[in-house]
Amino acid sequence: MSSATPYAPATAESISRTIEALAARNVEAVLVESGEAALAKLLELVPEGSEVYVNTSETLDTVGYTEHMHGNDRYVNLHDQMLAHTDPAAQREFRRKTTIADYFVGSVQAIAETGEIVVASGSGSQIGAYSYGARRLILVAGTQKICPTLAEAEARTRGFTLERHDRWLEGRGARPTPIGKYLVMEHEPMVGRIFMILIPESLGW
Repeated sequence: MSSATPYAPATAESISRTIEALAARNVEAVLVESGEAALAKLLELVPEGSEVYVNTSETLDTVGYTEHMHGNDRYVNLHDQMLAHTDPAAQREFRRKTTIADYFVGSVQAIAETGEIVVASGSGSQIGAYSYGARRLILVAGTQKICPTLAEAEARTRGFTLERHDRWLEGRGARPTPIGKYLVMEHEPMVGRIFMILIPESLGW
């Protein structure tokens, strides 16, 4: 485990190494000052009128982006359109189409200082967008998710993150679920497709 435990933001040195390593893998990353600054950056990166899907994320909830987008008709809001389908089968079918959104905004479970990004999902519904489908992928993460190595990033995901997720489900009256799909993003071939906003706070899991 790093100088940053799962609960504490990473050091300035760790963040600097991570941003440099991400850049070498064609992921542009910036460090902002706060959750408020992260929200401002999101509003800058995703212009009004854009087609955008906002993935379920405690981090996005905390910085206020989920609330900003909900019911906001200044965007082509794919998440709201999906929820408008009351039939589960229709909702699932629409959810498949969101993986090729022009802008897909979400978070991750862990980031290695060596530049790999780890994503775990119960359903795998965001994996296609993250790995290839979305025209632009914007990821937001607290720097407590930074780990020194890929092995430690994976251990964080399968340990701390999964436990927190299970408690979150239990709090909503749902049963814990296993990891359904698992993605390690090692290199992005398309320059400019992925942008990461790092926040020096403990946000999300």
